[in-house]
Amino acid sequence: MTPSCAAVLFDLDGTLLDHDAASDAAVAATVLAHGDLPGIEPAQIVRWWRELETSAMDRYLAGEVTFQEQRRLRVTGLAERCGLGRWSDEQADAWFVRYLACYEAEWRAYPDALPTLRSLADRPERLQLGVVTNGDADQQRRKIARIGLAGWLPHVTASSQARAAKPDPAIFRTACADLGLPVERVVYVGDRLRTDAEAATEAGLRGVWLDRHGSRPPAAPTVPRIESLDELCSASLMANRWKTW
Repeated sequence: MTPSCAAVLFDLDGTLLDHDAASDAAVAATVLAHGDLPGIEPAQIVRWWRELETSAMDRYLAGEVTFQEQRRLRVTGLAERCGLGRWSDEQADAWFVRYLACYEAEWRAYPDALPTLRSLADRPERLQLGVVTNGDADQQRRKIARIGLAGWLPHVTASSQARAAKPDPAIFRTACADLGLPVERVVYVGDRLRTDAEAATEAGLRGVWLDRHGSRPPAAPTVPRIESLDELCSASLMANRWKTW
């Protein structure tokens, strides 16, 4: 008999918080504050920034650079692509301070986040709720508090403290150990198929892929797929899949 679920853990950026919208608005505002860049559209700047963020964060999570260094890599890389030359660490740090202020001002929870947490908290199973996230623990906790979800998510496991980053199974198992639960009694929901849902499943949890953009990969995913957090609490999903994941 499959054990009943005792906890639901979530990814943060892209799952509960609309990171892309906040980041896109912030980088465009920060770059444009320096004046127009002839021949470069804001949309191109946003694409470059996303690419640089991904590559720099991968290096940070791999332990190759510090959190501050990954920030500098993103800024100096963007400056070069925009034709602004090679920036010093001091220039990069000053630019990032301005970007960060804009980014934090744009933090917003997805509309389905709070209703879903409320619904899960009201279930008779008395589910434990929390977050497993890659990144700096202090910043990630600030995000959760700023978007009004801290009271609903008392358990936060961040890669900077767990010394492991998704998709490493160690971070998922650390979160379950902190809850005092075996992995098979924990559901994990995230917006990245491989890094979140499949990795959690391989770690022994019940991974769920939140496909907000309806990307539908060519190969059928090996984990349950939802397009909104609302579906996590739907009667049909709970009745038909919850105890068999």
